[in-house]
Amino acid sequence: MVAPQPHVIRHTSACHLLQAGVDLNTIRAWLGHVSLETTNVYAEIDLEMKAKAIALCDAAASGPDRPWKEDKGVMAFLNAI
Repeated sequence: MVAPQPHVIRHTSACHLLQAGVDLNTIRAWLGHVSLETTNVYAEIDLEMKAKAIALCDAAASGPDRPWKEDKGVMAFLNAI
C-alpha cells in the first residue's frame, strides 16, 4: 500500500472543509496560504457546490429566499437596467 502524499491530504482536507461550509478565508489561513487566490482553486473544484451557487443566482426563480422579487419597485429598477 502506498502512503498518500502530504499535498493530497491537504487538498482533500481543504475540499472537505469547504463542503462542510467553512469559509474560504479560514481554509486559506489553515493551509498557510498568503493569498486567497491560491486557495480559490478549491472553490473551483467541486461541481456540486458550483451548481448550487449558480442556482442561487437565478433571478427568475421565486421563493422565500428572494423576498425582493415581490417588491415591484425593485423589479422595475432591475428590468430597466
